[in-house]
Amino acid sequence: MLSRIFGRFSQDMGIDLGTANTLVYVKDKGIVINEPSVVAINTRTDEILAIGEMANHMIGKTPAHIVAVRPLADGVISDFEIAEKMIKYFIDRIHRETFALMPRPRVVIGIPLEVTEVERKAVEDAVLNAGAREVHLIEEPVAVAIGARLPIQDAMGSMVVDIGGGTTDIAVISLGGVVTAKSIKIAGNEMTDDIINFAREEFNIFLGERTAEEAKIKIGSAVNLPEKLEIAVRGRDVITGLPREVILTDEHIREALKRTVRLMIETIKDTIEKTPAELVADIYQRGVLLSGGGAMLRGLPEAIREEIKIPVYAADDPLTSVARGTGIVVEDLDRLASVLIPGTKSGSSR
Repeated sequence: MLSRIFGRFSQDMGIDLGTANTLVYVKDKGIVINEPSVVAINTRTDEILAIGEMANHMIGKTPAHIVAVRPLADGVISDFEIAEKMIKYFIDRIHRETFALMPRPRVVIGIPLEVTEVERKAVEDAVLNAGAREVHLIEEPVAVAIGARLPIQDAMGSMVVDIGGGTTDIAVISLGGVVTAKSIKIAGNEMTDDIINFAREEFNIFLGERTAEEAKIKIGSAVNLPEKLEIAVRGRDVITGLPREVILTDEHIREALKRTVRLMIETIKDTIEKTPAELVADIYQRGVLLSGGGAMLRGLPEAIREEIKIPVYAADDPLTSVARGTGIVVEDLDRLASVLIPGTKSGSSR
């Protein structure tokens, strides 16, 4: 009873709890938080020093007793306690300017395809323990489609490829549900690792994670570009152990990412091959929607289109697609309840 009373003064929200970033959509306000899913901890005292952007700046720069932790791996919670504290921090931050002493919002949260019941329960428990009074789960590709205003509740096929930090989810959606789907643990983080490995093998230099990610964002591409791009990166020489700078070009990054891009395209092909013919006809007419940070890789839609011979296009602001979808659902929970995943046996409300 008390929880529901406090809930009247709380702000319902949609959350994209991603491996790389967490985005929070607040009812009637839109996306109000977009920060890295990183928590900095003092291992001597178990004290949390920073969460989000501030913690992300600490990666690779902390003394031994301070660690910057990502509490999610491959789209699911890997450190329950830290994930709970991060979610609670974001919930409390949103309610700082309200009169809610004990916020109890309803939360719609996106999860990857093909997660186990244990993994679903971990997400529910973490959000409930962080202060939510109700938790509703939605598959991320479905949230993307809703955010893009695709007619997923009609008898018409829509194909979504959501390339996040830890997973790439590929789904064909019709009549409000997923008809054919495939999820692979190859996505944005894998691309960053590819660049780190390439630099070590080709230039004998160790690059930091943030340096490699910056190179991916600034000059990364999946197809040949009309003009040459390059970036100066600094790291540690493999042989001497001393600092060194090298110049990476867009051609280097393409070579580094070639295998990962190929695996993504092959998985998209496999998903289409398993899709009913009538829905494939719809997809051929309507095209394939790309979302997530990986969709921002230059030329990726063109590279996929060349292979599958179907129109491919990136969502408007691909990074926020899931969060916008969860937000639309939380704005109209009653009408869109059919797109949600049933809660685990323990229940999804308190």
